[in-house]
Amino acid sequence: MLLSLFDELRAAKVPVSIRELLDLLQALQQGLVFADMDDFYRLSRAILVKDERYFDRFDRAFSIYFNGLHDVDQALQALIPEDWLRKEFERQLSEEDRAALKSLGGLDKLLEAFKQRLAEQKERHAGGNKWIGTGGSSPFGSGGYHPEGIRIGDAGQRQGKAVKVWEQREYRNLDDQTEVSSRNIQMALRRLRKFARSGAAEELDLDSTIEHTARDGGMLNIQMRPERRNAVKLLLLFDVGGSMDGCIQVCEDLFSACRMEFKHLEYYYFHNFIYEGLWRDNSRRFSDITPTLDVLHTYGPDWKVVFVGDASMSPYEISHPGGSVEHWNEQAGYQWMQRFTEHFPKLIWINPLQPQQWKYTQSIGMVQELIGPRMYPMTLAGLEEGMRYLAK
Repeated sequence: MLLSLFDELRAAKVPVSIRELLDLLQALQQGLVFADMDDFYRLSRAILVKDERYFDRFDRAFSIYFNGLHDVDQALQALIPEDWLRKEFERQLSEEDRAALKSLGGLDKLLEAFKQRLAEQKERHAGGNKWIGTGGSSPFGSGGYHPEGIRIGDAGQRQGKAVKVWEQREYRNLDDQTEVSSRNIQMALRRLRKFARSGAAEELDLDSTIEHTARDGGMLNIQMRPERRNAVKLLLLFDVGGSMDGCIQVCEDLFSACRMEFKHLEYYYFHNFIYEGLWRDNSRRFSDITPTLDVLHTYGPDWKVVFVGDASMSPYEISHPGGSVEHWNEQAGYQWMQRFTEHFPKLIWINPLQPQQWKYTQSIGMVQELIGPRMYPMTLAGLEEGMRYLAK
């Protein structure tokens, strides 16, 4: 009975194997869940999904599997015994709801009416007081006002009156193909970690404390040690202005997460491409410039470098002296990038544009020729792949 669910998960590219399916079947045989749809959902997700980034894919596959059964009688009989469903409905009811159900003739009448209307309905419906749809006062659908109904889907404003929540999706922004956000970005940055103990001895060393206490005949001898910190040194360079204005929020999220994750972090800004000068304060970008050569001389080859930008510009901004749109650059942009790639062995470029768009912009191809296959999309998967490269 669960093979179709397994097929839906594989179709949704959730990395699930036969081993997890057998574990779920065994858990059901052991009675870990009984007569509770929510418990079955949570149990199956805990067993079948090993990485929280796939929670949303699991929810979608789970919904397709159950909603794809055209015959409601088959759904109630083949998937969940009728007594399970009844007990689940009854568990959701308050005393007021139980009293209100009597106005419809009881739970049996409600379920029977639901089956009948689902079989009769042939199209989407919104509003009204009979069909399954959104809004209105029908007891079946979403966003309506009926005091004792069955919620199906998630359209419209919830009124908190559903007897049973038929479908509920969570963790939508954890899919590794979504753009990064403040909630999930640090998951990717964890790939770039190299811990070392540094600073003052301010953390309790439990193992050493036990050992020294035993040596001293049971007299407490507290031992302290420096805290473990991420020893990776990261240099961030952000493209600002122009086409990057629409990426301000995601760049802020990335910058904020990096500041929390890395103790050794330095950053600079540039516009479109790097030339002879970088800056730290955009309000003083023309008056407080840091020579790019100073940056190359200040930070050693052990620093990891991350460029963040859409790499979308006139090709002349990369290939020719004087190509910059803001000033006359004596040397072409590609010469400065060559200096960076020669000085920093670990360098990547994070691009907020989706990879399928890259081939339509000539300048993106030129940047890729300069840095090699080290341009990654600004998605959770792209960031993880980039951090994995930097960590090698």
